[in-house]
Amino acid sequence: MSLFDLIYAGSNAAWGLAEQTVADAIQQKGKDQKVAFPSTAYSLPVIYSATGMKINTLGDLETALGVAKSLIVEEEDLGKALNAGLSTAVSAEIIESVKYALQEDPYEDEPGIGFVPDPVIRSLGVPLVTGDIPGIAVLLGESESPEELAAIVKDYQSKGLLTFLVGKTIDQAMEQDVKLGLEMRVIPIGYDVTSVIHVVSVAVRAALIFGALKPGDLAGLLEYTKQRVPAFVNTFGPLNEVVVSAGAGAIALGFPVIADIDVPEVPGALLTQKDRSLTVKTSLETREIKIKVKEIDIPVAFAAAFEGERIRKDAVYAEFGSKRSKAWELVVMKTPDEIEDHQITLTGPDIDETDPPVYLPLGIVVEVAGKNMEEDFEPVLERRLHYFINYIEGIMHIGQRNIAWIRISKDAFEKGFRLKHFGEVLYAMMHEEFGTVVDKCAVHIYTDLSKVEELEESLAFPRYRKRDERLASLTDESVDTFYTCLLCQSFAPAHVCVVTPERLGLCGAVSWLDAKATKELDPTGACQPVSKEGLEDETKGIWSEVNKAVDTASQGSVSRVSLYSILEDPMTSCGCFECICGIVPEANGVVIVNREFGATTPVGMTFGELASMTGGGVQTPGFMGHGRHFIASKKFMAAEGGIGRIIWMPKELKDDVRDRLNKTAKELYDIDNFTDMICDETIATDVEDVIQFLSEVGHPALDQDPIM
Repeated sequence: MSLFDLIYAGSNAAWGLAEQTVADAIQQKGKDQKVAFPSTAYSLPVIYSATGMKINTLGDLETALGVAKSLIVEEEDLGKALNAGLSTAVSAEIIESVKYALQEDPYEDEPGIGFVPDPVIRSLGVPLVTGDIPGIAVLLGESESPEELAAIVKDYQSKGLLTFLVGKTIDQAMEQDVKLGLEMRVIPIGYDVTSVIHVVSVAVRAALIFGALKPGDLAGLLEYTKQRVPAFVNTFGPLNEVVVSAGAGAIALGFPVIADIDVPEVPGALLTQKDRSLTVKTSLETREIKIKVKEIDIPVAFAAAFEGERIRKDAVYAEFGSKRSKAWELVVMKTPDEIEDHQITLTGPDIDETDPPVYLPLGIVVEVAGKNMEEDFEPVLERRLHYFINYIEGIMHIGQRNIAWIRISKDAFEKGFRLKHFGEVLYAMMHEEFGTVVDKCAVHIYTDLSKVEELEESLAFPRYRKRDERLASLTDESVDTFYTCLLCQSFAPAHVCVVTPERLGLCGAVSWLDAKATKELDPTGACQPVSKEGLEDETKGIWSEVNKAVDTASQGSVSRVSLYSILEDPMTSCGCFECICGIVPEANGVVIVNREFGATTPVGMTFGELASMTGGGVQTPGFMGHGRHFIASKKFMAAEGGIGRIIWMPKELKDDVRDRLNKTAKELYDIDNFTDMICDETIATDVEDVIQFLSEVGHPALDQDPIM
């Protein structure tokens, strides 16, 4: 059979299976049975993004079957063959959706996770745009050599890629002791070939979430996924017609397919690479993914993919901090003559000098010097310690400053990891990531209790206090420069963050000091200074120079922005925001919901539904994406009355911001314990019940002027 024959045979087979699956489901449940994937605002995402049609019931799937059939036009034409591949994608989504219509969690008894929820995709936004996740690999089929398959997965993992497993590759990876899970960035999807649609769904939702693509714009969707979603597919073993047709669908989306058997090659799209030792190299080159290799002299792997690794209690060899011991970390600026570059010292016992489990105090002092280094950059560099240490395989790091908590696994210890290797990692990464401001770096590690306590009191605490005082003095009024942040434009071309001392980037990861340091590190990079000139409205936060900068940076998509208003030209959102604020006119206030909260809010929508109309670089008056830290700012919604308008938040978010929000409310309104006046899901979610609670506690929003 020719390649065209294989594709059309596969797309027809997939369509036939989808048709029969829908018919059987309708006979069992009826046409009105609800059809939905969990935790998404995008219905059946592939069908919705390609056609604009929202599928709600089994009966609606009959219409979707018609769409899939219309895409199969059997001619020896590459464009029509790729359309047939898209038909296979639609058929696969229909089949997978029926699984969820018939069973709440069809993947409950499998290692695969099936559908990937919206919040997971949003959580991946920042590492994708920063390059911590440089690409997305999909491994499909069954390899002749499980050992080689595992080596490929680990290679992708060591390079930071997000790797999805479909079919027998799941079992082969598990048999070879590859660590799986979202936190390890190796995600098993499902055994059936149709489950690959859940990876395709991630790509198309990236276009909807971050790119503001309009549902139904198929040409725009295909262009977006090709240009902005760095994905590819590796197939292992023989390819049947359905797999070949699914591969055509991947190619239509811009994702090349690399097979380990002979296939009719299409340059840049369908390739053969039989030498599995070259699979990774071929895949990355074909998709033009460039990896920054970090060679660090440690006995375990080092990659961003290990950031989410959790070391459970029974796997711990050594632990520092938490309830058992003291642990703190500090970055200190020195003059060049005070530092011996690459000096790494240990004062106190190492982890191999006592029987496990090892519980020791820990102090880490990273000294840096450079002609462009500033004291303000200390906390910026210090926050990166969390990531650098977490990137080490077999190491877990939580917290910062004097509430650090570090665990070293038994496996890492057995491979030879010792405390000096923390020094090697921190030294290498300070030069790697901050090379334009760090000329010299030394790392001093302390496990001697008396020394840890002495330095905490004499060095760490005074430094922390000094920084806190400096940060407290940093207000929007106290500086003459703001910064634009364009990191997310690789996914959301029209989005521009304006970062001020009191308003962090909406992802929560970029503060004003971070932006300032980023400008020093990369003068032509993502963060650029904006002169705070041309004041038009102080309350709303409008400056003509800021507007000019936003207009230029968004390529004319956004010409005006109000930094402190939710109703008039609010700042755009990319899609990876931590929270969304939305108006509730009946309660004369706003709700704030964080990404982790999955239930319906008092505005009648979930986070995902709110986010679907707020993200993608658009301005949506009445709704605003933002970071958690901004909630307690005196500038938060200042134009509409400020934090006194906050009437509802999920309890987890409320508890997280409680202290800072109470402090701001006391200063602004002389109200004690303001967060206790804010409703949450444990009290009410229905608007009428929320209003009743607000009345009972005397919430200040009820006494303000109408919000609209």
